[in-house]
Amino acid sequence: MNQRWRLIALWLLPFGVAVFLGWQVLGSGGPARFAESTGAGVPSARNTAVARMSYGRFLDYVEAGRVTAVDIYDGGRSAVIEAVDPDLDNRVQRLRVDLPGVAPELINNLKEKGISFDIHPPRNSPPALGLLGNLLFPLLLIGSLIFLARRSSGMPGGPGQAMQFGKTKARFAMEAETGVKFADVAGVEEAKEDLQEVVTFLKQPERFTSVGAKIPRGLLLVGPPGTGKTLLAKAIAGEAGVPFFSLSGSEFVEMFVGVGASRVRDLFKRAKENSPCLIFIDEIDAVGRQRGAGIGGGNDEREQTLNQLLTEMDGFEGNSGIIIIAATNRPDVLDSALMRPGRFDRQVSVDAPDIKGRLSILEVHSRNKKLAEDVSLEAIARRTPGFTGADLANLLNEAAILTARRRKEATSLAEIDDAVDRVIAGMEGKPLTDGRSKRLIAYHEVGHALVGTLVKNHDPVQKVTLIPRGQAQGLTWFAPDEEQMLVSRSQLQARIMGALGGRAAEAVVFGHAEVTTGAGGDIQMVAGLARQMVTRFGMSDLGPVSLEAGNQEVFLGRDLMTRSDVSESISRRIDEQVRLIVDRCYQDTLELVGNHRECMDRLVELLIEKESLNGDEFRSIVAEFSVIPEKERFSPLLPATTT
Repeated sequence: MNQRWRLIALWLLPFGVAVFLGWQVLGSGGPARFAESTGAGVPSARNTAVARMSYGRFLDYVEAGRVTAVDIYDGGRSAVIEAVDPDLDNRVQRLRVDLPGVAPELINNLKEKGISFDIHPPRNSPPALGLLGNLLFPLLLIGSLIFLARRSSGMPGGPGQAMQFGKTKARFAMEAETGVKFADVAGVEEAKEDLQEVVTFLKQPERFTSVGAKIPRGLLLVGPPGTGKTLLAKAIAGEAGVPFFSLSGSEFVEMFVGVGASRVRDLFKRAKENSPCLIFIDEIDAVGRQRGAGIGGGNDEREQTLNQLLTEMDGFEGNSGIIIIAATNRPDVLDSALMRPGRFDRQVSVDAPDIKGRLSILEVHSRNKKLAEDVSLEAIARRTPGFTGADLANLLNEAAILTARRRKEATSLAEIDDAVDRVIAGMEGKPLTDGRSKRLIAYHEVGHALVGTLVKNHDPVQKVTLIPRGQAQGLTWFAPDEEQMLVSRSQLQARIMGALGGRAAEAVVFGHAEVTTGAGGDIQMVAGLARQMVTRFGMSDLGPVSLEAGNQEVFLGRDLMTRSDVSESISRRIDEQVRLIVDRCYQDTLELVGNHRECMDRLVELLIEKESLNGDEFRSIVAEFSVIPEKERFSPLLPATTT
């Protein structure tokens, strides 16, 4: 309805302009100007087209006696004459002449020639009508603007928003119908227990107040992206049944200083009017970052907004009955005053789910999916360590898309496997056709998988493929077990050897002069692991000492502002230890690959033929040539080794 009225008002503006111009013409121009602008004549010539004649020719016609009548208008500035034209068989023609003014000599000349003439006085408009004409357009314009402002007030993006620039942009619902309950949130059971206390307090506050307990004023949901922080907030809103405000941290901040603080004040004013209530602020790090970290002082819009937020959460007046829930994946950048008790009293960690959590998440997201009988959700959960809830939802959606594309009625294991590969590595590319490049990549990937299989403390191989995905021309997947959350020194060395297996295979088969750039990503990962062993984990000859810089600025650039806490001599020793670890692992990898050359050649031929080998097929071939050591189970997810 408001949109329709706005369109009507916009259509009325051109009409108002036309009316104003018409009044101006009628008020100051007289009938002669009106006749000039429209092409119409005076009343005696209203049905005749009037041609123009120059003043000099008009005088010639007067001297020649061809003019029979003259009507003078507009104070002597124009005239309409009747003249006989000998070129038109002496027919009488009406012509228009622009005069320099009513000159006495012209009147005397017309009298001497006996020409009938008449002087028409100008048609003057009443003064009130002229004033009305001058004021009509401004009044119409001002009235239209007021009309638009009144109609669009409260509409997002409308001109009326200029009147409410300092008002909060939070979405408000007396009882938020999000369609999400706690039963729809899986994989974060510990976080759900903390948040259910909030819902219980809002519904039955006497259970807490009777024993002198106070519910936390603020709850901060902390966790990686995609773990379900916003989904938990929706579940709280759906369960609580109280007024609910939701907004993003970026909606506080504007380019004008003071607007964000005004919006904070307005938000808490509305919240107090509807208490008890919930306020959910998503991505609070947009407004809650550490103060004093900017260039040129701290008197900027974001800091003014944060100061007002701190005051409203736990200031002089307080905000009893208001519970604030915020979410962020960057708790390290939040201001310490925001994190103290009395503001965000409790931090709720929403981490990536374990295998049980992934299984429950898959059960939730597979409710509306048609899965084949051979699809095991537990097998999918075991294959996807490190996946968040959003990743698992995307995985099942990609599998459903592949099922529809292949015109199947239900999603099978083939679609699940392809969806996992696509989510992690990217879209499948064209198969390799160059025989030499394909063989080199095959040796590289088999080198990774062979070392990972023969080293005791390495994760078992899950899949080896030559099918390109994303930027990788070949892929080797490992399937770690996550029962153990700590990583030993031997396990880190095994990872380094597995990553160097591709480069070692190239060197053994093609020679050191023919190694390629395919191991660039592997070498970067190896350098990072080795440096962490030396500087963070104390797994070198330097002893159990942390040598990593502790002060890192997160606003002006980590690399620019990082200060080293060690001397130059210690830095050289760190580099030497890193090089020593990598050299030892590489020599062991070269020896291992060289001792199993025959097995590697057999695996390469089979991989080139089939283009993909799963873990069981790969281990069965290796078992024909060597004894595979029993693997130790450990937790962290290894990235896929790519070429």
